[in-house]
Amino acid sequence: MGLAVYNTLTGKKEEVIPVEEGKIRLYTCGPTVYDYAHIGNLRTYIFEDVLKKSLKYLGYEVRHVMNITDVGHLESDADAGEDKMARGALREKKTVWEIARFYEEAFLDDCRLLNIEKPTVICRATEHINEMIEFISLLEKKGFTYSANGNIYFSIDKFPDYNNLARLSMEELRAGSRVEIDINKKNPLDFVLWFTNSKFSNQIMQWESPWGKGFPGWHIECSAMSVKYLGERIDIHCGGVDHIPVHHTNEIAQSESGLGHKWVNYWIHGEFLVMDNEKISKSKGDFLTVAKLIEKGYSALDFRYFCLQSRYRKQLAFNFDSLEDARKSLKRLRGRVRNIAESRNENETIDTVELKAYKDKFINQISDDLNLPNAFSVLSEVIRDGKLNNSEKLYLIEDFDRVMSLELSTETEIKSSIDSHWIEQLVEERNQARKEKNWARADEIRNLLLEQDIEIVDSKEGSTWRYR
Repeated sequence: MGLAVYNTLTGKKEEVIPVEEGKIRLYTCGPTVYDYAHIGNLRTYIFEDVLKKSLKYLGYEVRHVMNITDVGHLESDADAGEDKMARGALREKKTVWEIARFYEEAFLDDCRLLNIEKPTVICRATEHINEMIEFISLLEKKGFTYSANGNIYFSIDKFPDYNNLARLSMEELRAGSRVEIDINKKNPLDFVLWFTNSKFSNQIMQWESPWGKGFPGWHIECSAMSVKYLGERIDIHCGGVDHIPVHHTNEIAQSESGLGHKWVNYWIHGEFLVMDNEKISKSKGDFLTVAKLIEKGYSALDFRYFCLQSRYRKQLAFNFDSLEDARKSLKRLRGRVRNIAESRNENETIDTVELKAYKDKFINQISDDLNLPNAFSVLSEVIRDGKLNNSEKLYLIEDFDRVMSLELSTETEIKSSIDSHWIEQLVEERNQARKEKNWARADEIRNLLLEQDIEIVDSKEGSTWRYR
């Protein structure tokens, strides 16, 4: 059975038919590395991870490419606002290069904690400037660009299908876009391919190009790098719903104009994680990260489990009461799995016919546009089924967990989901609290770590920690 997904481009659910039989070419938009990823960002990466693992579970070979935006991406998707990289460097008094590498590693650490599988290829924008210049030159040669005030713009009037992905009229796109007035644009929705005359003085990240020294627009990097690593035809392109009206719309326009044919067959978008009925956003300043969830006593996999209880195309409301419910539910689930594992009999055999029926049920759910809530219902059926022996149950649980990635057969709290840097910081803070005779704070930190099954070991030299 194949995977059926909701294709944003056509507005309907479709079975995925690969360009090359048995193989999937998957591209996902990666982070702009100027700050930590917030939990709203990470919900999208969790959904994309489930998609990839579902495809692999169904037998496809998946080549997954993800970009790292480490060039000065502007605050707005539409060539407007502040330079995010420069803003991060100013905030932390570091170079933009230091900021990029630090937050790239922080993002990858979050992914490891969340059991998000690493892409086949992770490509940094700064290492693919030549590919972007070549793609822009191709567009220029084909007549899709114009030069104004030293910048190179893509003319959307040359691409008649510009509004197909968002399925909005041109007037609706203009009204909904966050477009600053740019007197150099022939059409307000035209976008910059290459900046040589940025509104930012002393732009740090710049490269030589046929149009002068400057830097690329944000949208061009995904087109150039995806073609390099996946070829001219891609099966699936993913991202958040906020990318639909500008970033992904612009990607399609420039890619199909340059290539001369359809570029991506299936566009799949994840909905927002919302708090107090508002999209979680870095622009609000104080935002939740995986590290902050861990500091409050939750594991990264508690958050993953919370996300998997909802369909990826539905907005998901976050609050700590709901996360606490997810934490307790996951703990109960692991306890039931542990009891099954401890009750196994070495002489038990596995009935593959009975198991196939359950595997087919599970496949039916993940194949239905990644219906993970219903897939968990199948898992519950397995656990309750009195006809299955414990070895059969454990086999199915571990098999389903190839997609869920919740480490269900691990006995207690998931040690791999504990941020060791966070632990070291708390131990250091506790040492300082003890020196200052702040016993209340010292005890508070001890208890917080005990909740994560981490034990403090005190000595004359100070305190260390170990897993219980």
